[in-house]
Amino acid sequence: MMKRLATALLVIGAVAAAGGTAMAHHSFAMFDQDHKAERTGVVKEFKLTAPHVFIMLEIKEEDGASNVWALEGEAPAALVRDGWTSKSLKPGDEIKLMVAPLRSGAAGGAWVIKDISFSDGKPIVVRP
Repeated sequence: MMKRLATALLVIGAVAAAGGTAMAHHSFAMFDQDHKAERTGVVKEFKLTAPHVFIMLEIKEEDGASNVWALEGEAPAALVRDGWTSKSLKPGDEIKLMVAPLRSGAAGGAWVIKDISFSDGKPIVVRP
């Protein structure tokens, strides 16, 4: 009986430890959620991959220079539930979205489904 209890406690402890590691992976602390900004640019690449979706977006700055921003999105499952596919965005598409920039100041940030559309205002995915 004591051996079973010890085994059960060991398994529970291992699951709890692994769960903490998994939760830490999903931290968005590197993004400045308090200073979101609307950005418009041209899609260079769209990656519908786990654990998070990425858009490589060429953004023209006010001074005329352009930078490619790496924009991290939600889990692919969240986008698929909303009708997205790997072909929802393609190179050359012009989009606008709200971006929570990287705190480091590097060209990148985070975005969410509700804050993205084509630059003319049309939704990326039209739900039936």
